Amino acid sequence: SPFFPHRLHSMARASAKRAVKTAKPASRKASAAKAKAKTKTRSPALGDLPGWNLADLYPGIDSPELKRDLDRVATECVAFETDYKGKLAELAAAPGAPGLLAAIKRYEALDDVLGRIGSYAGLLYATDSTDPVTAKFYGDMNERITADVSHLLFFDLELNRIDDAVLDTAMRDGPLAHYRPWLEDVRKEKPYQLEDRVELLFHEKSVTGRAAWNRLFDETMASLRFKVGGKELSIEPTLNLLADHDGKKRKVAAQALVTTFKANLRPFTQITNTLAKDKEISDRWRGFEDVADSRHLSNRVEREVVDALVESVRAAYPRLSHRYYALKAKWYGKKRLPYWDRNAPLPQASMKPVPWAQARATVLSAYGAFSPRMAEIADDFFEKRWIDAPVRDGKQSGAFAHPTVPSAHPYVMLNYQGKTRDVMTLAHELGHGVHQVLAAPNGPLMAPTPLTLAETASVFGEMLTFKKLLAQTTDKKQRKAMLAAKVEDMINTVVRQIAFYTFERKVHTERRKGELTTEQICNFWMEVQHESLGPAIELKPGYETFWVYIPHFIHSPFYVYAYAFGDCLVNSLYAVYEHADEGFAERYLDMLAAGGTKHHAELLKPFGLDARDPAFWQGGLSVIERMIGELEGL
Repeated sequence: SPFFPHRLHSMARASAKRAVKTAKPASRKASAAKAKAKTKTRSPALGDLPGWNLADLYPGIDSPELKRDLDRVATECVAFETDYKGKLAELAAAPGAPGLLAAIKRYEALDDVLGRIGSYAGLLYATDSTDPVTAKFYGDMNERITADVSHLLFFDLELNRIDDAVLDTAMRDGPLAHYRPWLEDVRKEKPYQLEDRVELLFHEKSVTGRAAWNRLFDETMASLRFKVGGKELSIEPTLNLLADHDGKKRKVAAQALVTTFKANLRPFTQITNTLAKDKEISDRWRGFEDVADSRHLSNRVEREVVDALVESVRAAYPRLSHRYYALKAKWYGKKRLPYWDRNAPLPQASMKPVPWAQARATVLSAYGAFSPRMAEIADDFFEKRWIDAPVRDGKQSGAFAHPTVPSAHPYVMLNYQGKTRDVMTLAHELGHGVHQVLAAPNGPLMAPTPLTLAETASVFGEMLTFKKLLAQTTDKKQRKAMLAAKVEDMINTVVRQIAFYTFERKVHTERRKGELTTEQICNFWMEVQHESLGPAIELKPGYETFWVYIPHFIHSPFYVYAYAFGDCLVNSLYAVYEHADEGFAERYLDMLAAGGTKHHAELLKPFGLDARDPAFWQGGLSVIERMIGELEGL
C-alpha cells in the first residue's frame, strides 16, 4: 500500500495508518534508541537486509531538533493566521500581488516542517505500532499537528473567496504564476468547502473521529493471532502462507485466518459502519452526490473516466480472471480451485529464495537499461539507507513508499522474504521512490501526485523488471511459471481492485439507508468475489470474512481503483515504449518530474494516450489477455 501525504487541511498529513504486528512492550530507553535508526538484519538465506535511517528526518523522539521544530512551527502557525487572515483578497488585488506570493511561500514552508514531523512519527509507528512509547509519540504528534494546522485552515478557504478575475490577473504574470497549478487545484475544491467554523470543527474532531477509528483498526489488526501448525502467527506470515508451495499449509493458513476473522467480526463491523457513516455525513455537508465523488476530486480525475475503467474491467472478467483461473485449475488437474489455491505457485516455479543483493542487482539493472538516471536515483535508496526491508515483530505488513517532504527524501518499507514477488514489490516501491525524488523540486504544494498517476511509476518499474527477467529465461517451464505469476499479479491489480471498488460502493451506498449487519457486509463481499473470480474458484465457507483485513477500505475509501487505473495506463504506455523512437525515457522522466502540476490528459498527450477514450482501457486489458493466450499456448 503506497503511502502518500495529504493536503494540510485534511490532516493526518503524513501519518502511517497501517496494520501492524504485536510485540512485547519496550522500555522508554529502548524505544528512544530504536527511534534513531534501524540497523541491518542478517538472514542466512537472504543476506544483509537494510533498515532505514530516520535520522535524516530527526535524530530521535527526544532530540533537540524535533523539539525546536515543534516549538517553532506552533508559534509560526499562530503568527501566520494573525498576519494574513481576512487580508488575502486585498493582497491579491495589489499590483503583482507580492503580499500574496509571500503568504504562499510562508504557507509552503510551514507545510514542509509539519510534513517532516508527521512523516517521522508515521514511519516510526509503521515499524512498530505495538511499542507503547512509539504509539504515544505518534498519537501526540498527530494531535500537535492537528492543533497547528487549525491556524492554517483559513488559507485555502479564503483563497477561494477571492474573485476569479482578480486571482487570474494576479497569476497571469510574474512570480505568482509559478503557483498557478496549486492555486487552480485549490479552486477545484471551492464548491465543496464549508463555512470556516464548520471546517475548523470537522478538522479538530477528526482526531477523535475518523483518525481514532483508523488507529483502532490498526491496533486491533496488530493484536490478532492466527494458529497455524501449533504456532501463533501475526497476519503477515499467515497471509504469506497462502502462496506457499505446500497445499496443506495453504489450507491450514486459510482456516486459521477464517477462525480469527470470525471471532473478531463485531469490532470490524462496527469500525466499517462508523467510518462509512462518518463519510456520508461529510459528503452530505459538502454536497458530493456520489459516494466516490470526493475520491475522484482528490485524484483529479473525472467520474466518467473512472466509470469507463470500471465498466471495461467488469466486462472483461470472463476474458481475464475467469479464463485464467479455469486454466490454472486445469494445470492442477481440477475443475475448481479452493480459494486458498488462487495464488498458489505453479509446481515448476522456483522456490529458491532470492538474496537481497541479487534483488537489488536485478531491479537496478532493469532500471538502468531503460534510463541510467532512473537507476542512479534508485541506487540512492540502497546506498543511503532509505529502505527498511526485514520482517520484524511489530512492523506493518505489506509495503509502501512515502515521499516525506521535498526538503528530505522518500523512504521505502518492505517485508522482504526472498520470493520473486518480493523482487517485483521492490521494483514497484522503488518506482514510487524515483517518482517522488523527481517530483520533489516542485515543492511541498505541487510535488504530491494524484493516486491514479502515482501508481504509474510503480507499475512501470515492475514491468521493466519483469520484462528483463522474462527475456533472460530460456527454460520453458520457468517461463510459464513467470508468466503465470505476472498474470496473477495483474489480475490482483486490475480485477481484484475493481472488485474491491464495487464492494465499497455497495457498502457505502447501503450504509446511507441505515446501519449494516455483519451478514450484509459478508454478502456484499461474496457477491463481488463470485462475479470477479468466476466459477473456477470455489469460495468455501469462511471466505465471506476476508473483507475485514483490507486496510484501504478503512484508511482511504475508494483508493483501490487507482491500482487498476495505473496498471492499464502502464500497459498502454509500455506498448508505446516498445515501438517508440529515441527519447521515450526522457519524456517519461519529464512526466514523473511534473508531480502534481499537470492533469492526466496533459501528461499523457506526448505519448498519444487519452484516458477519457474507452478504447484506452481496452488496450491496457488486452495486454493481460495476450499473456493468458501465451500461457494457453505453452
